[in-house]
Amino acid sequence: MLIVHKYGGTSVGDVERIENVTNRVAKAREAGDDIVVVVSAMSGETNKLIGFAHHFTKEPAKKEMDMLLSSGERITAALLSIALQARGYDAVAMTGRGAGIVTDDTHTYARIKSIDPKAMHSAIKAGKIVIVAGFQGVNQDGAVTTLGRGGSDLSAVALAAALKADQCEIYSDVDGIYTTDPRIEPNAKKLDVISYDEMLELSSLGAKVLQSRSVELAKKLNVKLYAKSSFSDNIGTLITKESNSMEEVLVSGVVLDKNQARVTLRGVSDRPGIASEIFTMLAKENINVDMIIQNVGADGSTNLGFTVPQSDHEDAKKLMMNFNHDIEGMDFDEHVCKVSVVGVGMKSHSGVAATAFTVMATNSINIQMISTSEIKVSMVIDEKYGELAIRTLHEAYELDK
Repeated sequence: MLIVHKYGGTSVGDVERIENVTNRVAKAREAGDDIVVVVSAMSGETNKLIGFAHHFTKEPAKKEMDMLLSSGERITAALLSIALQARGYDAVAMTGRGAGIVTDDTHTYARIKSIDPKAMHSAIKAGKIVIVAGFQGVNQDGAVTTLGRGGSDLSAVALAAALKADQCEIYSDVDGIYTTDPRIEPNAKKLDVISYDEMLELSSLGAKVLQSRSVELAKKLNVKLYAKSSFSDNIGTLITKESNSMEEVLVSGVVLDKNQARVTLRGVSDRPGIASEIFTMLAKENINVDMIIQNVGADGSTNLGFTVPQSDHEDAKKLMMNFNHDIEGMDFDEHVCKVSVVGVGMKSHSGVAATAFTVMATNSINIQMISTSEIKVSMVIDEKYGELAIRTLHEAYELDK
């Protein structure tokens, strides 16, 4: 089999952990598999490099930042290759350029346009273990680019597809996907399998194990994806296509997102185009708007509420203050969180939302905003009730059984 391994920053955090990864890769190689390894920078390395750049300026050029930040992954790739060679294994380290990854021109958040796997195929055919620096590629002009947050996961999935690998294994410090965060609910259970769509929802709603961009690409390219731990031999969780058996499970997981802030605009001028002006202005500043609620207009005005990441809260506040000629009043609340219930079984079972609302009411938790899709129900509530909501929802849907 041809297997792509990806190891995150905590898995390669120091030379001892790189030794541990070396053992894992060597074991897989001894089992007869062809192995391509994608690595992140050692934990803390990227932030250290950003700190160096900010010593000189708060706004360093993005092109130079790509050159700087891509070095972290190259260091890890070289060290792992050296460690494998020291054990007698034929290994070769490659940059994103060496692996044939070509991206668009968007520095610090590039998208992969194509991959030429010839160099990797040649090395694999020669019996080598290929180690690729994740998170990076080059644009058409040959300039180094980086793929943004979760870029190494994205590199691994894209390479697995280009190489037609049998599976792609994402290693981190957790051994799979759980029904909720075990730090909040000790009775959380590890899932053996979950659908791409469920994993996409969980990732976008706050689950940190896999980045949503990599799951989206895995779904698009039909890459068999596993979430595993680099510190245990547990089988992990398979992320794959939805099957009929998955719909028998009512809910797969509940997730808490504390990185939320709510913006409420009162007395907004109820005229055509007002919402477009507000959200276009936010989009131009790259502020990601999540949930949106607008009341029915009355007396020429309406109320509009939406959520943004806490990190964008102050920027959103400044923009809205500059827009106050069409708004009577506004409120900003950073003390909220989003609680979500996810499961493909919702499509074929009724009453999932009703159960969630009943749990909130029973625990005297006020729901401020609601958003639904075929496979999720999300609620914005006061942050002080977030963990209580997760525990009681987990119990209500019997996810501990």
